[in-house]
Parts: sequence; C-alpha cells; structure tokens
Amino acid sequence: MTTWSVPRRPCRAFGLLLLVILSFLVLRRLDWHHMLSPWRRRRQSGLHTQGQNFMLEDSTFWIFGGSVHYFRVPKAYWRDRLLKMKACGLNTLTTYVPWNLHEPQRGTFDFSGNLDLEAFVLMAAEIGLWVVLRPGPYICSEVDLGGLPSWLLQDSGMRLRTTYKGFTEAVDLYFDHLMSRVVPLQYKHGGPIIAMQVENEYGSYNKDPAYMPYIKKALEDRGIVELLLTSDNKEGLSKGIVEGVLATINLQSQHELESLSTFLSSVQGVQPKMVMEYWTGWFDSWGGPHNILDSSDVLKTVSAIIDAGSSINLYMFHGGTNFGFINGAMHFHEYKSDVTSYDYDAVLTEAGDYTAKYTKLRELFGSISDVPLPAPPELLPKTVYEPLKPALYLSLWDALQFLGEPTKSEKPINMENLPINNGSGQSFGYTLYETTIDSSGVLSGLVRDRGQVFVNTASVGFLDYERRKIVIPLIQGYTVLRILVENRGRVNYGDAIDDQRKGLIGNIYLNNSPLRNFRIYSLDMKKSFFKRLSSSAWSPLPEAPTLPAFFLGALSVDFSPLDTFMKLEGWEKGVAFVNGQNLGRYWDVGPQETLYLPGAWLDQGINQVLVFEERMAGPVIQFTDTPHLGSNRYLN
Repeated sequence: MTTWSVPRRPCRAFGLLLLVILSFLVLRRLDWHHMLSPWRRRRQSGLHTQGQNFMLEDSTFWIFGGSVHYFRVPKAYWRDRLLKMKACGLNTLTTYVPWNLHEPQRGTFDFSGNLDLEAFVLMAAEIGLWVVLRPGPYICSEVDLGGLPSWLLQDSGMRLRTTYKGFTEAVDLYFDHLMSRVVPLQYKHGGPIIAMQVENEYGSYNKDPAYMPYIKKALEDRGIVELLLTSDNKEGLSKGIVEGVLATINLQSQHELESLSTFLSSVQGVQPKMVMEYWTGWFDSWGGPHNILDSSDVLKTVSAIIDAGSSINLYMFHGGTNFGFINGAMHFHEYKSDVTSYDYDAVLTEAGDYTAKYTKLRELFGSISDVPLPAPPELLPKTVYEPLKPALYLSLWDALQFLGEPTKSEKPINMENLPINNGSGQSFGYTLYETTIDSSGVLSGLVRDRGQVFVNTASVGFLDYERRKIVIPLIQGYTVLRILVENRGRVNYGDAIDDQRKGLIGNIYLNNSPLRNFRIYSLDMKKSFFKRLSSSAWSPLPEAPTLPAFFLGALSVDFSPLDTFMKLEGWEKGVAFVNGQNLGRYWDVGPQETLYLPGAWLDQGINQVLVFEERMAGPVIQFTDTPHLGSNRYLN
C-alpha cells in the first residue's frame, strides 16, 4: 500500500500551538465547568442523610411523594396522573414493581405496554418528578401473592421471603434482568431514581434474619448506588431494621406518629424521618363496605407529619384498578379477597378525578412550595353509553371442545403445578376438574378458593373455605362430576403466603373414598384463550341460557371514546372484557357495583364486549358516567 506523507511546516505547527493557548485562556475566563449540563456537573453524592435532614447534593431536600402504580393505570393515562401529581405540589413518585406480572413464566420477562417500567420512570423525570423505586421482590400492594410469581409454589418445600435456595435462585435471575433496566435510571447515572426500597414490611414477617441482608447485597451487587430504605408498620418496625439502610415508617393515624418516630430515633440516632406510607384511605373486600377516610382527617395528619419534620409519601395518591385477576386477599380469621377497584379513597379517584383531599393537600403543599404550582390538568370527561343486550352466547360446556386436550391425571393437580405454560403452571383465572362417578353421597375436599360443583351440567352447590362438604344427589349410571374452581386472589400479607396454592388441593372424596382419573382444563382467560373459541361456536342468545357461559355483544361508539363505568345489574358473578382487555371481576355481594372502563381502551365504531357469567345473566349491560363503589364506612 502506498503511504503518503506531508512535510510539516513550522508556521503551521506554531499556529496550532497558538490556537491551543488562546483556547485555554478563553475557556478559563468563561469557567468551562459551568458550561457543562447541570446533571453532569452536580450529580455526585445523590440523595443522602446529614443529621436530621435529607440532602440532594448540597441542598436540604424534603420528599413529598405520592404512590401511583403503573400496572394499575392504562398507559395512555400515565401522563395525566403524573401531571396531576406535580400540580398537587408533590416532587417524588413512588411505585412498586410486580415480579409476578414481569415474569409470568419462569425465565420469560414482560416489560411491554402497560408494564413498561422504564417508560413510566422516564415520563416522571420529564414531568419533573423524582422517583423512589420499590422493587421487592415482595411488594404486598394488595396484589396476588404480594407480587411474587405463583410458579414459585411448584416447589412443595418453598419458603418465600427467606434465603431458601429455591427462592433466592429465582430472585437472583429476576434481579439480574430487572436491575439491568433500573441501574441506568438512577440519579447518579442521570436518571430520576433517588432511592430504592429494600423488600417491603419485612419486620412483620421476619422468618429469616439473613434474608434482608441478602436482598440489600443483591441490589448493591447489581449496581444500585442510591440511598437504600426499609419500610415497616408498627407491628414490624422493631424487627425490620437493617444495618446501613435508613428505616422509614408506615401509618394512618396521627397518634402513631410520635411513638414510632421516638422508636426510630432510639435505634438509628439522628436521621431524617420519613413516613413511607401515609395511608390516604384503604382497600375494599368483596362482601364488605367501601372504606372512606375523611379529607379533613387526612389534611390534619399530613400537616402533623410535615410539622414534625418528616418527609412523607401519600399511599395512595392514585390507586387505579386491579385489572384482570391481579387482586390479592387477606386471610386472618376468614378469607377475604380484594375487589377489582383499587380506588382506595385516594387523592385521585380510580378514574383520575379530583377529590376534596386533592384540593386541601394542594393548598397545603402550595403554601410550602417556593414556586407557584402548575395549574391542574382538565378532567377527562365521562359519558353514558346506550345499554347493550348480548347477541351471542356460548356455554362453558360447549366451549370445552375448542380448548385443546385437557391435562389428564389420576389425582387432582393444583393450578400452579399443571403442566402448561412452558412448565410454569397456571397463575390466574379458573380451573375446571372433571371425573366420573357412579353413586350419590357426600363430596368433600380442600378447594381454593371457590368451587362450583356440577353433576353433568346441573349446579348442585359450592365448596369453599366455609363449606367443605356437599351432598351429591341420587344419580343413575355413570355421571360426570365437574368442579369449576376460581382463584379469587392469593393472600398478599401475613404468615400464610407459603400456603397459597389454588384449585383442588390434594384428594377430593366421595363418601370418604378418593376420586381418580381427572380431566383438567385451564381457563386462564388470557387473550390466547379466547382466540381458541371458534366464531362458528357462538349461537344466538336463548331465552334460558345454560350457565356458566360467555356472552358477546357490541358497544357502538359514535364519537371520540370517553371513560365510562360498566354496570352489570341483574348479573351475579363473573368477569368482563372489552376489546380483549380484562376489566376485572364483578360480584353482586358488593360493595363494588361498577367496573371502570377507560376510554383509551375503546375504539370509535364497534367494540367487542364479552362477559363470563357463572350463575345468573342479566338482560342488558349498562354504562354510567358515575362510579358506584358501595356503601361508605368511615375509617377511625
């Protein structure tokens, strides 16, 4: 290869030298350090503690936070909710990260669409909010199994939230993936995440002293460099302290504030105080009331927390909705599953509307802010659509032929251990168990959570937590016994989380003899489930449909779609879907009477409405512009 060389000219070399000297003098005069972008120049120490204060770099910083869970809000409405947060005078977003939704099958991750965590965090930054991330792995949050994936329960010896090898191996693989996404979003990397929570309320569980240090190390080993926090309520605060991690408290009552703050001071000395969860309302359970916390009480308590020199996070600022089957449950004296709405009586309603709490808190935070607050965004309008009568119908029994071969097993298999979904079992929905019997008698067994029992296609009653036996009527010859079992929500808080397998648990007995040879159908009701139902299978709605059944209708939207609320008056219990989106469960035991239907999920023109009803179908499906969440009970 030919090489060309150009002789150097002394005058050119001298000119270059002169240019370098002049450039240095100019930059020195201009102070080049101040020409760098502010985030590069100042992001060194991040959020840290100095005596009783939080410091962001070298400035005193108060965390005025609010919780919004991206997985409970349609992605199209994230910006609306975060702008309303900013306009309320808050400066920090907090959110949980649900492992069970992000890793629905072992080793298969989903951060798309409504689960796009990175997009949510970056949107918060764009709007001017810092972020405190609460990645678990356990999050509570009134979601199924506290956000832990149900496939963990395939291991009969599983001990969740401990250093049990089967659990930590799964956490390690999940954190490997999750933290690769989170690390670049940290403050010191130019992102908005200023702090990270280590697990959640572990002091109330406290089954393994090595567990919390393990989680702390798991975060740090994967590149988490921001301030670490714990979060505990009064039952767990004394046992939730972790060395090198700032403890924070969760509460609702002003009376708890002084005693909990005094305890924190005694164990961690002079440190900033923070109420990580001030509960602005409460969640609801099926069969109970709609819980309300008076806005004046909220204002008084928030004012007292700030006057006490504490930072605060409002849990919830906006609750949103337990779309699909993601709701959790409680089981202390009795099993109680959470309703679909996660309105929580929060600062914004389930549909993102303003409340008296919003008005009062905006005035409070506005009086503290040293700059005027932005104007609150306009409310998203609501509408009433015409009632629709389902036109087509498909009984569950006729649908079975389109679902593929069932799992065949000598003995019953619980949902989590079904050999489906690439070996990850079934997480949500219903499971149908079929076998053959040739006599009447007493049927008994452990059903989780609710099993409707059929002889052929005739319903003869239920098995659940309260009813463990049922009489099977006199029959002739061989008869198909069917048990349709619903997972109503795995417990998300307390000591019972290891015992949350669903379906038929162990043997089911007829006259004390175990039944055998089952056909088991997974009715998870995901989009792929409905794609298997042939269009030719549907028939015109009969006068007396055989239930359980699917009902199909069309909602016509003439103009730009708006938010509305579906009302299933006259229907008993089931699940509603619109354009393939699972709006959640309905049940006439209340308190919730309407399902939130976001306009963002509707199309101008014809929209598919599908309802799975277990027991009794109503004549029409109604729509209203006002939510009905049940009779109020004021929290003390």
